[in-house]
Amino acid sequence: MNISSAIVQLAKATHHQGQKLVLVTGVFDLLHQEHVHFLKRAKAAGDVLLVGIESDVRVKQLKGEGRPIENQALRKQKVATVPGVDGAFILPEVFDQPEHHLELLKILRPDILAVSSHTPHLEEKRQLMSVIGGRVEVVLEQNPAVSTTQIIKTGA
Repeated sequence: MNISSAIVQLAKATHHQGQKLVLVTGVFDLLHQEHVHFLKRAKAAGDVLLVGIESDVRVKQLKGEGRPIENQALRKQKVATVPGVDGAFILPEVFDQPEHHLELLKILRPDILAVSSHTPHLEEKRQLMSVIGGRVEVVLEQNPAVSTTQIIKTGA
């Protein structure tokens, strides 16, 4: 798995200093206030927050034709500027199997995988985190009124 050395070093330094590492993964297309609120809540769960951004290839697979609206480089840049985000990186294009997720978890060894209430495969994520001695924490209840899909539909 090709995760930047700076991100891996930040994760190692976090553990070395006895701090809690929080990991979030997601699309973050058309960064909006609900994303920012989610990232703020994720940061509050630990000391260092890393954010894995789904690749353009994966977003198209997950969300369908016409997505993402913004490319992965721009999405990563925008997420990296959110207060509290300590590092952002692009997830691999092939990232659809539990073993892919486990490989990432073994590299970064987050203490907490922060998710929102509408995160799919929650039990599977809990099982994967237990392999590395971490846990899943639901840090935000979904607000269905605010999403990239709703923004696209309403043009707001």
